[in-house]
Amino acid sequence: MSEFPIVFENEEIIIIYKPYGCAVQGGAGIKHSLDEALSLQVGYRIHLVHRLDKETSGLLVVAKSPRAAAKWTGLIGGGSVVKEYMCVSVGHAPGRSGTITGTVSAHGKDRSASLHYTELAAADVPSPDAGTIPLSLLGVTLGTGRMHQIRIQMAGSGMPVAGDDRHGDFRANKALRRLGIRKLCLAAVRLTVPVDGGRRVFEAPLPGHMEAVVRDYFSAREITPPPAITPSM
Repeated sequence: MSEFPIVFENEEIIIIYKPYGCAVQGGAGIKHSLDEALSLQVGYRIHLVHRLDKETSGLLVVAKSPRAAAKWTGLIGGGSVVKEYMCVSVGHAPGRSGTITGTVSAHGKDRSASLHYTELAAADVPSPDAGTIPLSLLGVTLGTGRMHQIRIQMAGSGMPVAGDDRHGDFRANKALRRLGIRKLCLAAVRLTVPVDGGRRVFEAPLPGHMEAVVRDYFSAREITPPPAITPSM
């Protein structure tokens, strides 16, 4: 496994870029996980303070010690860290922006969940299987951090994330695969975190498969992902 690009580091945390297809935590059936590989990379045990799905790329905060982990778990859970995503959804948003609220079930409990979305671009893509598939490029800001929250809430609102074979529109995904859209189109592209006595913003590029979707299917050419991340030396 290649080394993870380190975007930021201080005495408490490391912010890294997690690639598509990398599981954050080990478990049954997982041969390689970020928590184990990153610990080997930096030479000490890192501690997870939040998670990204295996199929979601982007920015992830990890802590350097149990004490730092307790602090940053609280900061993230309390909303002091702002997490922003981009996704491609199947369906058009009812307005240029909106807020989705409700509950998300996790570990047998229903927990309140909210997110805010902004439509960045929209397209109606011709498909040999489904006539026309409506797609939207959305910016999403989380109000809460629940497991699979964006995927569950977008699907529940009639705008499932493209390529989501767990919560999404399976018929549309089958048609999208014929068009070359085969992977989950969701990425964590921006983090705003309280460090260095203020608030700093860190950005990450879209994964290659999402860059291709934006390039090939949306006419809003001004939409440009942040610059590519390279590993710190």
